[in-house]
Amino acid sequence: MEEVFHCGKFSHGKQVGQLESALAEYTGARYVVGVNSGTDALVLLLRACGLRPGDGVLVPAYSFFATASAVVLAGGRPQFVDIAPETYAMDPAALEAAVTPRSRFVMPVHLFHTMADLEAVTEVARRHGLTVVEDSAEAIGMRRRGVHAGLHGAGGVLSFFPSKTLGALGDAGAVLTDDGEVADTVAALRHHGRTGRTLNDFPAISTDSAWPGVNSKMDDIQAAVLLAKLPLLEKQIAYRAGLADAYTARLRDVPGIRRLPRVTAEGPGARDVFYVYLIETEDRDALVVHLDRHGIGTEVYYPLPLPHQPAFAHLCHRTGEFPHAEAAAGHAVALPLHPDLSPGDLDRVCDTVRSFRAEGRATV
Repeated sequence: MEEVFHCGKFSHGKQVGQLESALAEYTGARYVVGVNSGTDALVLLLRACGLRPGDGVLVPAYSFFATASAVVLAGGRPQFVDIAPETYAMDPAALEAAVTPRSRFVMPVHLFHTMADLEAVTEVARRHGLTVVEDSAEAIGMRRRGVHAGLHGAGGVLSFFPSKTLGALGDAGAVLTDDGEVADTVAALRHHGRTGRTLNDFPAISTDSAWPGVNSKMDDIQAAVLLAKLPLLEKQIAYRAGLADAYTARLRDVPGIRRLPRVTAEGPGARDVFYVYLIETEDRDALVVHLDRHGIGTEVYYPLPLPHQPAFAHLCHRTGEFPHAEAAAGHAVALPLHPDLSPGDLDRVCDTVRSFRAEGRATV
């Protein structure tokens, strides 16, 4: 950070370039392009992959708001797909049924600790001529068949929001891709359409004069922080996995808990990474209040499925259209999980969850 202060280059500078190289080495991506948030990474990736105004982008009905808002910001139209209950990711069978003549992209999301069924998703995409882009914002370190999240289609993204597995001190993000043209276009779009030397006219954006580029450069301060934290990532991923195992062992027999996370990564080169430890429970909201009264924070992921958000009311989706997404929205809550959580802290969380039932606050 001191080096950044002394050199006076506060964005799009040396630290950003070093971080891009380090992330490329870690993920195996041919190209990494740093931007100022995970949301912008999604928007720029969609634009760089050729999304046109009005194109349909198939997205899961249960995800962070940016999954769908990025589609709109890029000029597309979200088309919602129900999720598979155990992974919270896009259900390939529901995806097949959701494809329409408008559909041109499919954007699976890797949530909480595991990846979507990319083999099935990409097979549906192949049959219908869809471009696959991954919302892999939460998925640093996750791999499927040896391939890092974000590199199974045209490209993916990472978010470095402070709460992420690899977090900055503020917003930051990156695009991952093996496609040189996509990388060049994102690199231009993040800087008002400008590369290091001249203004450029890329085929993916040349037909839309309203999209000459934006200001989405990564701050060098954030890059410096991420460079310092990256060498600790693997150790912290392993520690998170141990915490998740301990939670599961302590909570598997607690009445009222409907679902605990299950590791789904199987076979050589596959790995889940616990960004969030998510449970589903009866009387979720009452449990949140109970834990809060005992000084234990939680996070509700996500209280309202995307199709039912006010911003998408014009798409006229009805309650009951996405039963698995709606069930998760009503019952899911994340318990504390981070590298500074001690075994004693975890024991206190589990004891307090158990006391919720013992005090008669839960109904099954």
